[in-house]
Amino acid sequence: MKKPNIPGMPAWAEPIAAFMPKDGREEQERAIILELIQKEGDALIGRSCPYAHITASAMIVSPDRKKTLMAYHRVYDSWAWTGGHTEPGETDFLAVARREAEEETGITGLRPLMEGPASIEVLPVWAHVKRGRDVGSHLHLNVSYLFEADDTLPLRIAQEENSAVGWIEITQLGEKVSEPTMMPIYHRLLERANDC
Repeated sequence: MKKPNIPGMPAWAEPIAAFMPKDGREEQERAIILELIQKEGDALIGRSCPYAHITASAMIVSPDRKKTLMAYHRVYDSWAWTGGHTEPGETDFLAVARREAEEETGITGLRPLMEGPASIEVLPVWAHVKRGRDVGSHLHLNVSYLFEADDTLPLRIAQEENSAVGWIEITQLGEKVSEPTMMPIYHRLLERANDC
């Protein structure tokens, strides 16, 4: 029986609800995300919910699957995938992941490797300062997508977000990424890219 005053599952949550977890972590985090969607509904789109936001990320690989395109993010002080928040009313997560990748790196011609999300994650974001503004700790309820791109195309830095962009040899990720908690996520996505 549906509880009163609890919103139903919004249509935009379908890619998350339809995602088939491939391990226990994904199963647990999918359940957390769906529970928060039931509780907060559209407040998770954009940033009106103070403690959790829907985000979308892109893991971009070269055609030979030997390199991944990353940006050096100032907030995290690390090489990282691209991605960002959904804006109010923006519910196409694939389009958000593509837009963020293009804005952060200047890459063009992104080709999705899968029809739906490649992974979902609950990512803690600790309090920090962004563009001179305090940002409190919160959760990113993240939907990840895999893309392929031509690694010979020109790139550009997004000065507000990052201080460098570039193709990184996958064998060198451990030397470049200074966020050890992200490495299992990157490896999982890169393994899934090899199957596409």
